[in-house]
Amino acid sequence: METTCSRCHRAVQLDDCYCPTCGLPQLTYSAEDSAAAPGQTERWNEPVRDASVVAWKPALRVVMIMAVPAGLLCSGLSPVGLLGLIWMAAAAAWAVHLYVRSQQTPWITLGAGARIGLATGIVGAWTAAATTGVTLIVMRFLLHRGSEIDGLWEGMVHDQMSRQWAEAGIDAHTIAQYQGWLLSPEGRAGFALGMVLFLASALLLFAVAGGALGARLSARTRRPQI
Repeated sequence: METTCSRCHRAVQLDDCYCPTCGLPQLTYSAEDSAAAPGQTERWNEPVRDASVVAWKPALRVVMIMAVPAGLLCSGLSPVGLLGLIWMAAAAAWAVHLYVRSQQTPWITLGAGARIGLATGIVGAWTAAATTGVTLIVMRFLLHRGSEIDGLWEGMVHDQMSRQWAEAGIDAHTIAQYQGWLLSPEGRAGFALGMVLFLASALLLFAVAGGALGARLSARTRRPQI
């Protein structure tokens, strides 16, 4: 005699403790004390929680715990640099781990982990962008370091960028036009905004990948082996 698994809908023998296809526990309990006939068993093979569904209220709690510190470390002026991307992926993976442990569920799907990672990336990217902007405002207007910031920017445009453009074969007239635009207020604002958007996009991608990886690792370490 056989039944079907509630998750993958594959055939499962009545005496099997786990689904041979997806590993879902096929729990049974004795009905000797019930009104059923002696020796009859009833099957309880419904999972406690759908592994593809995210309970967002507890998920957002762990997301905030992990994403805000990660976003601070990933800001544009952080000394961590590009290692902040790896930190964001690790924060998303750890958020998935904390969520799985808090829900007392053996595993979640890669899609659910990726969604938790996306939420981590959104909060982290927003934190990183806001921290970068607030830091620049404080440095320019409260600490009166505007001339220092402008000097660094002008030096980068005249030295590094101009040298790279020249090596790429761009003529001197076009280079002068590029320099003039980048040194204008509009050019500075546009370049800064573009860098912030690039940083936020990279953080989102790494966070989604980290969330999916966290779901994969949780499934590997906590799913029952058959």
